[in-house]
Amino acid sequence: MNDRMFDSPVFVKSGNSLVQEIACLEDALEFLYDWPKNRRGTIYETALRACQRAFDGTYPLSAAREAFCGFARSARIHEEVTAALPWMIGNRGQGGGMAV
Repeated sequence: MNDRMFDSPVFVKSGNSLVQEIACLEDALEFLYDWPKNRRGTIYETALRACQRAFDGTYPLSAAREAFCGFARSARIHEEVTAALPWMIGNRGQGGGMAV
């Protein structure tokens, strides 16, 4: 198992209003690196620094995840997923594939 995987994924709204799953440290860093420069601030910098330090192994992964969550909440892009999303459930009783 990847030692950089979060205990549970973080869901965020991306620029096109789709919900994106951030499941690991690499996902979080990629998301932060792509974040618009004009929307970066202190909370963004804190989350970025926490994720970079966790990537280097000098900071707890759980703390980096919490920092990323704090950034997502402050940017109002955090999505609380309390129920299974349709793509997680699948087609019960069917062999899979696309519905026609």
